[in-house]
Amino acid sequence: MKRFLLFSTLFLLTLAGNAQTPTEKIQNPMLWADVPDPDVIRVGDTFYLVTTTMHLMPGAPIMASKDLKNWQTVSYVFDRLTDSPKYDMQEGTVYGRGQWATSLKYHNGRFYALLAPNEGGPMGQTYIFSAEKAEGPWELVSRMRHFHDCSLFFDDDGRVYVIYGTGEMMELKSDLSDAIEGSHRQIFKREADERGLLEGSRMIKHNGKYYLLMISHVYAPGRHRREVCYRADRIEGPYEKHVILESDFGGFPYVGQGTIVDTAEGDWYGIIFQDRGGVGRVLTLSPVRWIDGWPMIGDEEGHVPAFVRPYKSGQPAADIVCSDDFDQQRLGLHWQWNHNPVDQAWSLAERPGFLRLKTCRVVENLYLAPNTLTQRMEGPTCSGVVKLDISHMKDGDRAGLSAFNGDSGVLTIKKDGKKTVLEMSEQRVKLTDREKAVENVDEQMKESVELPRGTNSISLRLDGDFRVGKDVATFFYSLDGQQWQPIGSKAYKMIFDYRRFFMGSKFAIFNYATKKLGGYVDVDSFAFEKSEK
Repeated sequence: MKRFLLFSTLFLLTLAGNAQTPTEKIQNPMLWADVPDPDVIRVGDTFYLVTTTMHLMPGAPIMASKDLKNWQTVSYVFDRLTDSPKYDMQEGTVYGRGQWATSLKYHNGRFYALLAPNEGGPMGQTYIFSAEKAEGPWELVSRMRHFHDCSLFFDDDGRVYVIYGTGEMMELKSDLSDAIEGSHRQIFKREADERGLLEGSRMIKHNGKYYLLMISHVYAPGRHRREVCYRADRIEGPYEKHVILESDFGGFPYVGQGTIVDTAEGDWYGIIFQDRGGVGRVLTLSPVRWIDGWPMIGDEEGHVPAFVRPYKSGQPAADIVCSDDFDQQRLGLHWQWNHNPVDQAWSLAERPGFLRLKTCRVVENLYLAPNTLTQRMEGPTCSGVVKLDISHMKDGDRAGLSAFNGDSGVLTIKKDGKKTVLEMSEQRVKLTDREKAVENVDEQMKESVELPRGTNSISLRLDGDFRVGKDVATFFYSLDGQQWQPIGSKAYKMIFDYRRFFMGSKFAIFNYATKKLGGYVDVDSFAFEKSEK
């Protein structure tokens, strides 16, 4: 096993600092990373969570936990989407589109996942996948019309429904092949001050009643984003409504959108996301108290608590963001590619112990580069270090590490002729509204350093700070893995880019050609550390 890079003592975060004790409480946010639009179910003693990752592939990650604290990715519902060349960054892109708000269910011994890409036409059709185990393999069951932010629901009588949009419902055929024509119902109407959509449908059944959880965007004075619940004795209604959570938390905005889940002992928890700027949308965990038949989320004052008592003690530590020395035969499930990967242009076998990224398409900028490899960033502070062998880069090649988003902070190794330079730049992409085609990339170079001739290896480091009022990234490089030199912006401001990417900033490792093909870089390792909450 290769030894991971040593961090600067200024940012060294020991593994001991992340160690757990059996009595340690769950601290909110439960997952301080970009994990939006959650759906959570329990099967036996294991909780399963699905989240939105849009244009990243493979897509629709399934995460598992025994204790609601330690989560790890166990599979993806699909490897890639192929309805359009846009998924391959040809004839446009799918930035901010792709897979959205997947619904996860377990029925008669099988897992089901229903998702509808945020697209128009055939690209926006709803997919239903199924698997015997959450770890996969997942198989496509059917495709049908678009259902926005939908919830799949299997009723006790064997009938199956999809609840979507703002209170709309259709029944599905028993084999899930399509919706039943004529079954459409509007099961409730929104209130006058709810001028935005009610989204994020999550339907459950408890003690014979139907509960539909949704996020409500309210624009009346003194009102905030909130989680509401519609309750009925029959699935067709009539439904009555109650606000079950209206809470800000930790100096950030009001939480909203998620679901509730029970334990084997009959306790209930709410898992609701919160927008937290540059890191994305994080997950909060709250107790649920059933009061007058309503699932009230939060503490006794109706707020997201700072700490939640542990559900189960003694579970091994796990995380959805991980270091990697690339010694395995398969790429770890903690990684996702930006759009569909070009499989012929990356390898873990050509140089064992390294990830080889080969140029495969001449492009003008990072936003069109194939095979950019990403992981989430995590709060409150974190650091990622990538060690690269750059000895086989060709003239015009560009490789490096980025805080990747619609606005990105980028460390780029540029090979131009016999000269190799390292640049820190701030890049902003402009996309067309419909095709999400890259119209322009505004690149502002902040600092450039010429590397010594014969430099074959370099380490790049990106530190992220997502505490209240921060959202900043700082950049460093090292030629020996020991001494670190700062480069570029002292505090690059990261954003939550809701108009283009609609996700938090990601660690992104890239290599692409601007002149000719044939070059490659070998990624030796990626070392990740995060601070205590």
